[in-house]
Parts: sequence; C-alpha cells; structure tokens
Amino acid sequence: MYSNESTNIPIPDGNDPNNPVRIYTDGIFDCFHYGHALLLKQIKEMFKNVYLIVGVCSDEDTKREKGLTIMTEKERAECVRHCKWVDEVYENGPWIPTLEFLENMKCHYIAHDPIPYPIGDIADCYQVFKENNRFLATRRTEGISTTDIMTRIIRNYDLYLFRNIKKGATSEELNIKTSKYFLFKMSIIFEKIYANKNHVKDANKFLIYFLRRWRSIA
Repeated sequence: MYSNESTNIPIPDGNDPNNPVRIYTDGIFDCFHYGHALLLKQIKEMFKNVYLIVGVCSDEDTKREKGLTIMTEKERAECVRHCKWVDEVYENGPWIPTLEFLENMKCHYIAHDPIPYPIGDIADCYQVFKENNRFLATRRTEGISTTDIMTRIIRNYDLYLFRNIKKGATSEELNIKTSKYFLFKMSIIFEKIYANKNHVKDANKFLIYFLRRWRSIA
C-alpha cells in the first residue's frame, strides 16, 4: 500500500526505531484547537515510528489566498511547535507543495485530507502526490474548525466587546468609536450600581446623567 517507485529515498516500514517514516503535513493552524491536535496525532500514529514535520503557511500567502488570520505566522508556528505529536515545524511552508520539495525535506509522504484542494488552475494541489503514491489520507474532526471559532466571535461580537471593555481594553485597542465605547462603559457602571437595591435612586440619577452625556457625543 505504501510502496513507492517515484522517489530515490528508500521508504522504511515504520518499525525500525532508528529509521522513522518521515511525513510532512501543512496548514494554516489559526486559533490552534483540538481538531488540529487530533490531526497531528492521527498522522503521528500512521506508523509505529514516525518523524512528523509540519509546515505552517505564511501570513502573506494566507492573506492573499484565504484572508486575514487572527494569529500571526509566528504565533501559529509556536502553537504547532508545542504540540507533543510534532517533531519539527517548517515555517513559511509552500502554499503549493511539490514532489521536489518533499524530496528536499527527505520526507517519504505528505499527509492531508483526501478532498481535492483546488488552487488557481490546479484542480487538486495534492494530486501529484496521490498519483505517485506519496500521499497519506487523513480524517477531519467534525464539529470544530477555525472558521467555526471565528463565526462564534462574530455572532457574539457585542458580548465579547462588553467582556473586554470590562477587563480594561480601550477604544483604540478595540478599534471602535468613542461613542460606542462610552455606551458600553456606562452600561457596565450602571449594571454595578443597579445591582445594589439600596442604590436604586443613584441608578436613576446616573441614568439621567448617562442619557444627557450620550446625547452630547452620539
């Protein structure tokens, strides 16, 4: 199943502790989560003895091809580096890996989920590895992805905004208008006052002050 005649690198059977199967996998790994960890664990356990190299795509390539990331290239690489299943991190991994790259890395296989991955005019950038028996198929973990995490943040934007203002974030750090920041800040103060039943009158006075102040800056 794993034999390959397209490479000059002899492929070990994965049982020799002194001769591991070298596998390369790549990704963006933004907001590193348990789905990422399970993917790397899965690859690490494909053979008894595996040396796993993980390529992390650059900020430049990712922004151009997919969009803005939450974490920087360095942060993403550090998250991957601290996963116990990973032996080596290759920063600024190629967006489109090639057989030549795999040979230069002295890797026997590349691992990725088997769904075609189109890039530009290329129907599947992993097809060349599949055709040359240098491809190992992985399984995705259902129910978790970076896109899901981003969607949660966007869906609950005001709640997270309120949370961070409570923790002391400034309007500049949050990149919001002063008027909106003031609205959240006053809401926090009003919440604290109104929570104490003995301060209901104070709360009412504060509400009047708040409305006047809000009208002056809104």
